[in-house]
Amino acid sequence: MGKRKKRKGRSDEEVTEVVGVAWYTPEQWDRLREISSDADNLEDTYEEWKSSAENALITLSASGAIARKVAVDVEELLRWCNSKNRPVDGAARSEFAWEKLKEELDKTE
Repeated sequence: MGKRKKRKGRSDEEVTEVVGVAWYTPEQWDRLREISSDADNLEDTYEEWKSSAENALITLSASGAIARKVAVDVEELLRWCNSKNRPVDGAARSEFAWEKLKEELDKTE
C-alpha cells in the first residue's frame, strides 16, 4: 500500500485521505516475488494477493479514505529501487506507489 495524502473536498473544512494501493498484473506477479527481498511476506499466488488487496480497498473505503489502485510496473519499480540503492521490499513498494499516486493527483489539481 502507499502513503496517504489529504485532499480538500467540497468545502475548505472537508478533508479526505487518499490512499494508494500498489496494483500488480498477474503476468508480473512471479517477477515481483523474484525481485523482492521480502518475498516471504508476499502471498504465494497472484490470486491470494489480489483477494487481500481487494479486502484492503474495502476496509480503507469503509474507514472514509479514498482508496486508489496504483498500477505498478515491476521493472519500473526495480529501476526506481536500484536508483535509490534500496531493496525491493514492502517499504519501497509502498513509497513507489505513493510517488506514482502523488504524480497522478498533482496532474489533476
